[in-house]
Amino acid sequence: MSRAAVCCAALGLCACVGPNFHRPAPPRVDRFTAEALPSETAIAKGPGGAAQRFFMEQDVPRDWWTRFGSEELDALVVEALRANPSVHAASAALRQAEENTAAQRGAYYPTAHAQFDASRQRDAVGVLSPNLASGTALYTLYTPQVTVTYVHDVFGADRRQVESLAALAEADRFQLDATYLTLTANVVTAAIQEAGLRVQIAATQRVIELERESLSVLRRELELGAVAEGDVYAQDAALAQSESALPPLRRQWHLTCDSLAALTGQLPANFKPVNFELDQLVLPADLPLGVPSQLVERRPDVRAAEAQLHAATAQVGVAIANFLPQLTITGNIGSSATAMGDLFKAGTGFWSVGANLTQALFEGGTLIHRKRAADAAVDQAGAQYRSVVLTAFQNVADALHALDSDADALGAATRAESAAQKGLDVVRHQLGLGSVSYLALVNSEQTYQQAVISLTQARANRYADTAALFQALGGSAAPRDTE
Repeated sequence: MSRAAVCCAALGLCACVGPNFHRPAPPRVDRFTAEALPSETAIAKGPGGAAQRFFMEQDVPRDWWTRFGSEELDALVVEALRANPSVHAASAALRQAEENTAAQRGAYYPTAHAQFDASRQRDAVGVLSPNLASGTALYTLYTPQVTVTYVHDVFGADRRQVESLAALAEADRFQLDATYLTLTANVVTAAIQEAGLRVQIAATQRVIELERESLSVLRRELELGAVAEGDVYAQDAALAQSESALPPLRRQWHLTCDSLAALTGQLPANFKPVNFELDQLVLPADLPLGVPSQLVERRPDVRAAEAQLHAATAQVGVAIANFLPQLTITGNIGSSATAMGDLFKAGTGFWSVGANLTQALFEGGTLIHRKRAADAAVDQAGAQYRSVVLTAFQNVADALHALDSDADALGAATRAESAAQKGLDVVRHQLGLGSVSYLALVNSEQTYQQAVISLTQARANRYADTAALFQALGGSAAPRDTE
């Protein structure tokens, strides 16, 4: 037989059965939304009102949260990446998966076990021939030996199993990246929400003070007969309505602080909120979106789902290999003597070499059902992968639509705040001239404070939706010192 034929035969014996994994083709799209969005958003005056420009085919920034220009925010993110238990759990899961993969690779090699037996025996020499050549009936037998066993991976069952475990380890690696991505986005969003809620609480408290002043003025005017009693009741109802808006805001602020505490690995009692102002944040103006078809490469949840599909595909090969013969080679070498000093002397040694070929003939349908289960697992993993891909593109499209709407909403809120401020200035001037009552000033300031609340909400929404876009694009990565 020629050398080429021998090589082909060897490769045939060492072939892995089962389907080989092929990465799913990325979606063929050139944009994220159904309609082409403008290359930049609208402009509004004031902080957070800059136009945001979208750049295709540019890499998504790595540490995207630093683009908000807040050292306090950066410190929160760094602390969360360091202390959050979810990060530690995901990191430990990755180490566990890597060790399981390394352990399974041990199946590629022979196993060797050393054994030492010592037994006190007596032969029934009146019935059977003695075991010892000396004819002694009572003796102690010492037997050290080494057994080597090698299960030849003829059809690649072990290699497919290692392939599956390696894919699961890769999935855990991407799950760790997804943990970083989700954590950073949650910290940024919660910090923005906390800052916005503080402004809203302060403005709501001011509105309540003004409502109370209005009620006091109306009660005095009622006593003088200048207003109807119904006007007083209406103002009292307005005051109660404004007061009812404050507890939910305070509750939401406390919940947000507690969330930030948990995200940064602290107990709520030990957490000290970082009171940075919303107006101090810098709105990221340049937003690189990357190539839409490459989103599946950047999103760690998509890559994790792909690795899960890879692992399921390899398990089909394991199930097929279980139908085929299993070849086991065993070798044994040792020595046996009745005295420790005689071990390994001439005539005390023994050895054996053997091979065992096993073929399953009937196992009650176990193997075929396991194969069908493996096929179903591939179908499940494939469907889950497609679902994750659809969700990824949906997240980006939602964030882009939100940013487009946020710019318009912020522009309208800015105009409303500006008009309310101008109206308040006019009323103050008129009050100084005596042409309007103090109640008019109170009402004008109430309108202004409500405009401030709406503007704060619009500004916070724009910052938060910008963070959501970076998250949707898979813009976060493991900290540099963990790589």
